[in-house]
Amino acid sequence: MIGKGSRLYSMILQKCPRCHEGDLFTSGAYNMKHFTEMPEKCAHCGQRFMLEPYFYSGAMYVSYALQVALFTTVYVALRVLFNPPTEAYMITIISAALLLFPVTMRLSRSIYINFFVSYDKRFNEKEV
Repeated sequence: MIGKGSRLYSMILQKCPRCHEGDLFTSGAYNMKHFTEMPEKCAHCGQRFMLEPYFYSGAMYVSYALQVALFTTVYVALRVLFNPPTEAYMITIISAALLLFPVTMRLSRSIYINFFVSYDKRFNEKEV
């Protein structure tokens, strides 16, 4: 279920893990100057997004898993659909990784903060 209140909702839509209202990032994924910028805290519930210094260093492990999943998906899709030469695999996989880097980086941060902060339904629009 991907409704408000589930971790998947917060991860995919990149919303505050506590209230599911505030945005985790200040700009779009492909705004290359600012795609990593996050507000200090949620504009809706006040949840701090940087829980401790270097908090998002742990997100690199999540990012690694996402990249492995991406590489595997692209490889299998190419293998099943086209079965191209080896060079085509390399070019396509590297291109996909570079093209989707901002998305996977932001998704890994969103997943990582959801490991540590849970949804609290007290922080809905009517009460704050």
